[in-house]
Amino acid sequence: MSDLDLLTQSLARNVKRWRTERGFTLDVLAARAGVSRGMLIQIEQARTNPSIGTVVKIGDALGVSVTTLLDYEQGPKVRVVPADQAVRLWHTEAGSYSRLLAGTEAPGPLEMWEWRLMPGEHSPSDPHPAGTAELVHVTAGVLTLTVDGVPHQVPAGASATFEADAPHTYGNDGGVPVEMVMAVSVPPVR
Repeated sequence: MSDLDLLTQSLARNVKRWRTERGFTLDVLAARAGVSRGMLIQIEQARTNPSIGTVVKIGDALGVSVTTLLDYEQGPKVRVVPADQAVRLWHTEAGSYSRLLAGTEAPGPLEMWEWRLMPGEHSPSDPHPAGTAELVHVTAGVLTLTVDGVPHQVPAGASATFEADAPHTYGNDGGVPVEMVMAVSVPPVR
């Protein structure tokens, strides 16, 4: 079975599990996440490989991390994620990518990501739930972080924090790859 098949099956099982645990019907989760009921049915039946944006929306609506939705099973108190098991969830032909390095539920979803953006590439993100915070640390290049339409330059060695409940975009307007590590903290679902 391929890695993609394992991820698709884990996602199906975990979306259904968390939806049931929260007491959400398909219609309620669809409305909360802003995705169609049909898409949720396909996900829960492991018949589709949704975009990372869709997975993030579902995780936000359920109040769990992307890691939790993709985990095969809950791990021990200490979980070491080998480098070759980090999940690459987004990539482009030019070489841009994001990798989910690790995540946990404490008290809401907390995720750590590795990103690479090739020159001229941008990755937009829909607003996350109110109270979501993101931290980025740029290790190479200059990140153009646009939050609610306002661009901010974050050079290598610098970090930035922002409230992620507004539209935001990670971009590379320079001539060399941007590399960064990002942490995302989402408040628990109430």
